[in-house]
Amino acid sequence: MKNVQGVSKASSLYARLPLHFRRMFRVGILLFADSLCLVAAFYISLNLRFDWRVPPFVTQELLRYLHWFLLTYLGTMLVFRQYRLLWRYATGRELLIQAVILLLAGGLTLLINGVFAWGASRAVLVGACLFTIGLVTANRLFARSVRSRMNYLEAVTKHPDGRKSLPVMIVGAGEAASFILTQNRRAGSQYGQVLALVDDAPEKQHMRVQNVPVMGRVMDIPALVTQLGIREIIIAMPSVKGERLQQIVEICNATRCQVRIMSDPQDIDDVKGSKGIILREPNLADFLSRDEVRIDDDRVGAYLRGKVVLVTGGGGSIGSEICRQVMEYAPEKLLIFDIYENCAYELLMELQRKHGRDCPVTVLVGSVRDTARLDEVMAAYHPQVIFHAAAHKHVPLMEISPTEAVKNNVFGTMNVMQAGEKHGAERFVMLSTDKAVNPTSVMGATKRVAEIAMQLFSRSSRIHCSAVRFGNVLGSHGSVIPLFEAQIRAGGPVTLTHPDIIRFFMTIPEAASLVLQAGSMNSSGRIYVLDMGEPVRIVELAEKLIRFYGFDPQEDMPIQITGLRPGEKLYEELMLDEEQSQMESTYHEKIMVAPPLNRDPKEVEAALMELKRSITAGSDAVESALLKMLPNFKHMCNEKELESDSGCLESDCGTIVEQG
Repeated sequence: MKNVQGVSKASSLYARLPLHFRRMFRVGILLFADSLCLVAAFYISLNLRFDWRVPPFVTQELLRYLHWFLLTYLGTMLVFRQYRLLWRYATGRELLIQAVILLLAGGLTLLINGVFAWGASRAVLVGACLFTIGLVTANRLFARSVRSRMNYLEAVTKHPDGRKSLPVMIVGAGEAASFILTQNRRAGSQYGQVLALVDDAPEKQHMRVQNVPVMGRVMDIPALVTQLGIREIIIAMPSVKGERLQQIVEICNATRCQVRIMSDPQDIDDVKGSKGIILREPNLADFLSRDEVRIDDDRVGAYLRGKVVLVTGGGGSIGSEICRQVMEYAPEKLLIFDIYENCAYELLMELQRKHGRDCPVTVLVGSVRDTARLDEVMAAYHPQVIFHAAAHKHVPLMEISPTEAVKNNVFGTMNVMQAGEKHGAERFVMLSTDKAVNPTSVMGATKRVAEIAMQLFSRSSRIHCSAVRFGNVLGSHGSVIPLFEAQIRAGGPVTLTHPDIIRFFMTIPEAASLVLQAGSMNSSGRIYVLDMGEPVRIVELAEKLIRFYGFDPQEDMPIQITGLRPGEKLYEELMLDEEQSQMESTYHEKIMVAPPLNRDPKEVEAALMELKRSITAGSDAVESALLKMLPNFKHMCNEKELESDSGCLESDCGTIVEQG
């Protein structure tokens, strides 16, 4: 233990040295070690040439030129910056490049020997070159092994009885698992003691990866956990997505072990300054069990790259993700417009950490209701692309405050479109919701009116206008998952309104990606409808989430049915009745387009004017104007019912738009 502590202390003292001193020390050690390897290679080659009986005069003559031999090899290595490489992370590629450089140095010695008539045997020089390659490579591998051992000893001193002895199982026996094992060995078992691997591939059964046995398949995990006393399970299968990943997570969670997932290699590269791998807890995207959505980067980049992009409601869950993804396409400037400055500021800090303090991002505080503020922003920055994510979204709250829903969702949308046209915007993309289809709530009705207003505006505007309609988003503010999670943490029960209620769901990154993709479509005045996949029964979602946290839905965590609330649908719809037969496909398999507006423009304009006048007349007048404008609006909530009730559960309220 004293030796271990001594190693740790020496390592600590070395780490305290200035960076340039550490670099000089490291290069000096490598030069000295390589010099010894070169001398040894020359000596071995010379003795082999003379069958270990080298005449004294030959030795004396060749020793006169030994320093030139060393300078040639070491100089070539310096010129090609071989002493700047971190050899502890070197792969076979770096070793191959080094061998080529040493062969080049060997060629130079032969050339110099011929030009300056050293008199050295070409066989000796060729042999010395080959031995140099072998000895220098062995030197690098030995140094890496020593460094790995030092890391291990240091880790032992930090965790003498801790994580290094934690029994661990890895799911997957491919490259990802091998990478984890390598990093674990170098870091002194920081992930624990890996006792077993599991993989469903038949050819991997009873095989070994870095001397760790593959002891079964995924279905064998519970038995192996009991047999080996496993405390933690690492899922090392970055390419596995969707339902299969969910199945694996559920099997692992059922063992009550800690479960972590290896992040995708792309995610690892994005984390600046990170070392090794990134292990994370299973998240909502894994739980949703949807396959990854691919978007056409060329089409999206074509209309975002080098443009000024404005995102209203940019601090919300969907708006912020749109901002993150927009930044990947190198806009000239990104404008985050939101009335709530805290979330917008946090997003700004996040983007600056990732893209640098000088990244072209500006936060603008303001409301879409304020036409003067919108005009000021548009005049100052002249945004070319506008993503409109600002809206009031919560169904029960908007039932109590319908005038606010109309001000924000309808006329706020119109304000943004009009200001954009005035100041030269090229493209306007509005976020809508499935609750706009055959609406039963004020929130849904206002979003449908906003869709109609957009379609009407597009007829006379030079701006390319569109709307994107989709359903509930996992992890957004107020979504059903956080509600269920809070109930589970509180010990239950988990409440929902009806056992047969169903909803569409997607993840926040998926929703934002498809919004960007829809924005690249050419048809103005269209409503793009996203493929939400198969609808999910909320009771099944609750049961899966309960199991996700390691409880039994029946015994450990009861599910309580409270009954349908006013305004709540058993199921959501993505298309109006008149749209279904006329839906058209697009170049993207997950995006469809609804037919254009089939209503008299003058009639729509008159209805919008009446709706605007109703705002000053009160809630009843607003509801009456909405009912008149939307024949399919079947209002199922009223203010008195909601005031006497706590409001609908998020199984009714969740949608994709954010407050702005």
